[in-house]
Amino acid sequence: MSDETAAATPRTVLVTGASTFLGGYLVARLAANPAIERVLAVDSRVPRKDLMRRMGRAEFLRLDIRRPAIAKAIAGYEVDTVVHAATSIMDTAPHSSAIKEFNVVGAMQVCAACQRSPSVKRLILRSTAMVYGASAHDPSHFAEETPARREPKRGYGRDLLDIEGYVRGLARRRQDIDVTTVRLQAILGPRINTRMGSYLSLPIVPTVIGYQPRLQFLHEEDALAAMEHVTLAGKTGTFNVAGEGVVSLTQAIRRIGHIELPVPSSLLAPITGVFQDLRSAKLRSSQTEYLTYGRVLDTTRMRSELGFAPRFSTAETVDDFIERGGSSAVIEPDSWRSLERRVVATAHQLQ
Repeated sequence: MSDETAAATPRTVLVTGASTFLGGYLVARLAANPAIERVLAVDSRVPRKDLMRRMGRAEFLRLDIRRPAIAKAIAGYEVDTVVHAATSIMDTAPHSSAIKEFNVVGAMQVCAACQRSPSVKRLILRSTAMVYGASAHDPSHFAEETPARREPKRGYGRDLLDIEGYVRGLARRRQDIDVTTVRLQAILGPRINTRMGSYLSLPIVPTVIGYQPRLQFLHEEDALAAMEHVTLAGKTGTFNVAGEGVVSLTQAIRRIGHIELPVPSSLLAPITGVFQDLRSAKLRSSQTEYLTYGRVLDTTRMRSELGFAPRFSTAETVDDFIERGGSSAVIEPDSWRSLERRVVATAHQLQ
């Protein structure tokens, strides 16, 4: 191990959100790294038994990050690296006032605890591409310094904008703390339960009539690998993380073999809600703009400065979601292609 690598490797890492997919599996990866002396997994909920087994030597602390106990844990264990992944609750839970309180107040407490603890040298925030919003005036690609043309006023995007502000404030007050913000694109995978996964799994997928949003996806394994890479690399700054390439929403739906149902934008969330009635991860009205205009990230900085490259492209992420996620086709992709060929042939004949 080089001196630079040794300097970057954390000694004691504390990860919030340990009962979630991203937080829990990140704990498992870090605990398997012998270069890290101690890994602390924090959550107010006890992780599933299989996830606890995967965590191995990691120590689980049942704490509510909104309470002062988080500061005592960081100080008592002399934590040098804090990974705030608790915002990954956005994977499954619909946004509410209670979730907003958890996200915002929890982040405030974590930042305050880091500020007071002399042992903390690094804070990593799991953020989201939702902070860029979505509108008809957006650029083709959002770079990290590109402001949202229409800032989200509610939902997880608004929460994370506020939380990123708290993290920047911490960096100003404690300039000896290295701060890294990771803006993850929409995560999709066979094991993680997300609202986009639930939405695309519908046999009939409502879309906004007259629009073809351009989408990127990030494979669940690449999301974990990115968070692990950031934790170990010691790079500071803000980084977009997304799979290479873009697909339109229609292409994604047809790739999966489901049926697209174009509807007016005002009816997208209500009609989708009817189809998702028995699903846990529901589409909300705050996502209508995203599914109307899409959102694509510039990942130049991820590759050149962070030194990270996802294994799965956007298209490969969709394919793996289909292959291993248990989503059965209503119409096979070959049938779509055959239909498209017939339509094109007919159009040529009518010219």
